[in-house]
This record gives sequence, C-alpha cells and structure tokens, in this order.
Amino acid sequence: MESTVVTRLSILGHPQRLAVFRLLMRRYPDRVPAKELAQALDLKPNTLSTYVNALMQAGLITQERVGTSLRYAVHMEAAGETVDYLLRDCCRGRPEICSPLASLAAGGDSPITDRKFNVLFICTGNSARSIFAESILRKEAGDRFVAYSAGTKPRSELNPFALDVLEQKGHDVSVLNAKNLSVFQGADAPDFDFVFTVCNQAANEECPAWTGQSVSAHWGMPDPVKAEGSDAEKSLAFQQCYGALLNRIKAFTVLPIASLDRIALQRAIDDIAQSKEGASA
Repeated sequence: MESTVVTRLSILGHPQRLAVFRLLMRRYPDRVPAKELAQALDLKPNTLSTYVNALMQAGLITQERVGTSLRYAVHMEAAGETVDYLLRDCCRGRPEICSPLASLAAGGDSPITDRKFNVLFICTGNSARSIFAESILRKEAGDRFVAYSAGTKPRSELNPFALDVLEQKGHDVSVLNAKNLSVFQGADAPDFDFVFTVCNQAANEECPAWTGQSVSAHWGMPDPVKAEGSDAEKSLAFQQCYGALLNRIKAFTVLPIASLDRIALQRAIDDIAQSKEGASA
C-alpha cells in the first residue's frame, strides 16, 4: 500500500494534475466529459489526455466512453484509501493534530445534531436553478431548514420564466433576489451545514472553503435559461428543471440527518443526484 500511496502523491504533486483531480472531486459523482474538463481548466486536449492518463494509472480516477465522448470521475474508494493511510501513518503519537480528520476517514462516528440547518445553493447566475432550490426548500421544510442561494457571477435580475413558474407553484417571490457568493463570505455570514452546486459551471470554479464542516454536493442541472424555441418550449424547460429539483429536495428533506454519521449522510446526498426521480428530463 505504501508504494501505491507514494505513486499517487507523486502524481498529485503536479499542480495541473492536482487541478484535474480537484475539479473531478467537486463534480463527484458526475462523470465529466474530457472536452468540458479541458475548457474549464484551459488545457489543450492532448495535455489533458496526458494528465488524466497519469491519474488513471495511479488509480485515482476512472474513465468511461459514452458514444464518442470520454468521461472521467474520481475513484472515491482509492482517494479514501490514500487519505486514510496518510492519517493513520502520520498521526501516530500525535492525536491532538489528526484525531478529527482520522475520525472522518474512519467512518465519521459523530452524527450531525438535530436542529435547524443552514443550506446554500450555488449556481452561476443565481437567476433560476439556485433560486428554484432556495424557494422549494423554504416551502417544503422551512421549519427545519434555512435556505439561501447565490451566484458566482449573478445576473442583475431574476429570470422572468423562473419567476412565472414559482408564482404558479405558490411561492413568495418578493423575498428573492440575485446575490453574489461573496455575500456569504464575510464574518457575519451564516455557517452552512450543507452547500450544493446546482450547475456544472459553478462546480467547475474554485469556490471558497466554508467554515465548519459543511456537507457539500453537486446536483448539476441543465440550464433552462439556455432553452431555445417558443415561449411555451422555454417555459417547459423551466418546469422540468423545477420538477427535478423538487424531487431531489423532497428526498433530501426526508433523510434522517440526526441519526446519520457524516460519511453516510454524504453518500445519501450523492445518491440523490444520481437517482432517476431527481434527473432532469
């Protein structure tokens, strides 16, 4: 195992290979097309190919062919083994340094307490998907969750089709507005228990490290703002997006959060992103 860990650390010691691995970790459990990886990291296709081949040989990522597209994902078991090995080895005699991390790597035996949780949904424009998610969670379980949303590059106004859908579903749109992610990075910002990215572009970007131990996940959704055609066709795209997010959030709100350890909770949230009920049509 030691030689494997040494190889993996050597591979990750290269800044751009590490950047590929980090992006795939943020997008987990998605399988990300090679073209999207190259665009997000500003890499030439042949350069990206060299990096992903090295990561695959080290067992850190996996590859899948879908049609003519190659898609990549983090090999989470291998990543977990590597971190676990490091913690168990380096922490001998120094539990005051490593014990919190070692506890997580060993399985996370401390469940999140039963209380009202702060949840942040992030997308790029904060004009549709993250606004949908914020509104749905507030309506479905506002007694147990405080919902927020923000954008990495927010638009000045909310999308009118999104507002129409929310009004049709009985949401109060007067409390909504597009916000920059920086709003939640100050000293007075709430501590978030859960942080979800709901668009691929936002997940591909470097998001801030949140204080505390937020559980984060990627719930990527197609952008309804990019829908083309008649107003009816565009409206349908927003309705489908709303419906998919509604299914995911309903599944999230019924999780027994207080009785799950952090590792089990993370897996459950990742599974929601992959469920057919939460898929966008």
